[in-house]
Amino acid sequence: MKMNFRETISRGYSSILRKNGSETLQMDILQKKGVNCYVINGEELIKFEVKDVLYFTITINPKTYYMIFNISNSDLVVTYSHDPSLDKEIYDPYKYEHSDKVDINPEELKKFFKIPDGYVDTLPKWYSFKFTYEKYNLIFIKPNMGISWQRHEKRNEFWEILGGNPIIINKNKVHYFVKDHKKFEIPIGTIHSVINPNRNKDEWVIIRESWNGDFDEMDIERIFNPNQYF
Repeated sequence: MKMNFRETISRGYSSILRKNGSETLQMDILQKKGVNCYVINGEELIKFEVKDVLYFTITINPKTYYMIFNISNSDLVVTYSHDPSLDKEIYDPYKYEHSDKVDINPEELKKFFKIPDGYVDTLPKWYSFKFTYEKYNLIFIKPNMGISWQRHEKRNEFWEILGGNPIIINKNKVHYFVKDHKKFEIPIGTIHSVINPNRNKDEWVIIRESWNGDFDEMDIERIFNPNQYF
């Protein structure tokens, strides 16, 4: 198969999350010092970590979501059998990379959402906002944003989707456009993340997060952190 389109993904960066069109897509992945990356291929999150293999091929079926994350210490080169920019864009982690980063004002959220009384703390960021209660957190994520891929050593987490039809990454599975009230269990040490794929500025993702174990905001390992989301 002729490979005409090339993309270089710098270390710590990713491609755009896209949905393949009606033709099968072949991706050849090349790395000079062995392959170390994650690939979303449909509902699967696959880690490739092979020191002695510099090159391999992945096939993406028609109408399938795909994305590549370079977690190595060197650039990764991908060649495609057709122009990936023609496929449907679902999420660009770097859309706001060079924009001003202004923390979200909770009073603005309260104009559009009913926030329960009794929260004991807040965690404002430019892409999300967290209200902390005694036994749970209420998390809001802006449209076209995603949190870092992360895992924890001291707590299990439990998510319930309250709005926004997010994309959820949990362990080695990707769940697309999740409906309200769907629940996820995230055991200690499990990679997890959430993407808000909505483009309308009013379509926030809302998650109710509870946990068992020791909750500590510093208990976090970020596996993939686009735009340095802290």
